[in-house]
Amino acid sequence: MRVIICGAGRVGYGLASRLATEGNTVTVVDTTPELIRQITTELDVRGVVGHGSHPDVLVRAGIESADMLIAVTYADEVNMMACQVAHSLFNVPTKVARVRAQSYLQSEWNDLYSRQNMPIDIIISPEIEIGKAILRRLNTPGAFNVVPFGEGRVQFLGVRITNDCPIIETPIKQIPDLFTGLHAAIVGIKRDGEIFAPTQDDPLEPGDDAYFVTRAEHASRLLEVIGTREAKARHIVIVGGGNIGAYVAGQLEAVSGLRVRIIESNKDRAEYAARNLSRTVILNGDAMNAEIQEEAGVGHAEMVICLTNDDKTNILSAVLAKKLGAKHTISLINEVSMQDMQTELGIDMVIDPRASTISSILRHVRRGRILDVYTLEQGGAEVMEGEVLDTSPLAGKSLRDAGLEDGIAIGAVINKTGVVFPDPDLQIKAGDRIILLAERAALKGIEAMFRVSTDYF
Repeated sequence: MRVIICGAGRVGYGLASRLATEGNTVTVVDTTPELIRQITTELDVRGVVGHGSHPDVLVRAGIESADMLIAVTYADEVNMMACQVAHSLFNVPTKVARVRAQSYLQSEWNDLYSRQNMPIDIIISPEIEIGKAILRRLNTPGAFNVVPFGEGRVQFLGVRITNDCPIIETPIKQIPDLFTGLHAAIVGIKRDGEIFAPTQDDPLEPGDDAYFVTRAEHASRLLEVIGTREAKARHIVIVGGGNIGAYVAGQLEAVSGLRVRIIESNKDRAEYAARNLSRTVILNGDAMNAEIQEEAGVGHAEMVICLTNDDKTNILSAVLAKKLGAKHTISLINEVSMQDMQTELGIDMVIDPRASTISSILRHVRRGRILDVYTLEQGGAEVMEGEVLDTSPLAGKSLRDAGLEDGIAIGAVINKTGVVFPDPDLQIKAGDRIILLAERAALKGIEAMFRVSTDYF
């Protein structure tokens, strides 16, 4: 696939790295020569210095033969115009734009993106994606990551394994026998900084981050069995009243019995949030000030969510909140090296905005019938949902005979009967949807499993 990426920032670099590693032809466009020099030196990609929305620059990038344009610059308007130019002048099949300003995303303006107006095929809103991830975490306390698949019928859960977990040192293949009727498959384990798809003989160890696939209605029971289930937070403090913080607060206002407060340092932004939120208390002040946090009631909060534009503010605010008595903290952190400090700092959950955006885009880049994708650990693995077609090598075979390569773990199969546990004797049929985790090295084989036709590749 020939892909042009407009924007060589964190998201653009991450996408270029992933797509180039998988054998795609990638060209990156950016106005900053230093960024282009860095990305072409470190990755196997071409680079073009210039504005991604200018036709002559896109021609130099190879737009006339491109299969996809992905516009992820910092300016919404540049991203939107790049897609318009790619469609109107060069008839590029697929155009993706990152759009951050919420005004562009309001439902009453949906016609803006029709083919006769501004034909953007896929719009990615990082703020909304991140906000939804936070809300899922609040609705499923005890898991540090929650991602829905299969129209919400299946959940992918990340859980920290502690010393008192009742299933440690137990081979994975024996776990289903311990809890009759509980549909839960362990598809991934992060241990010593590495994520892998376990074999059926692998046990869980204290300190592991275990990734489960379970029926949505079994999620609470699974967390109870593991010993991590907690009561839902009723007192929540949000640090940062920007797009993400205001979105999360607005969604929480619809839940009765919650107390939500926002700490926002910018006076204009605090006043804007106050005008647009009805039940949320807004405090204008510095969240790294203990007095401001105490005024917001952080010491009695079950959850403090730090969502400013500054990594250091999010980290230090979360550390201070824990010191003042907050039970749990979530921090938005862009810098990967700082994310690795999570455990030492006592932050319960780190959100990587780049990962959210890349996951959203990858589901549209993946070839074959890949319906959904979620990326883990800076691309160390992906969780995905794919549909089996007649041409798939899986069709008509049992899981035992499917010949799955190492690095792949199946968590659930959705067929005509519903969500099915991945028993080795389960027969896979055309139309079935499979939810699995694949290590990075196994991703090429996954696309072949869900290929559209025998001569697709």
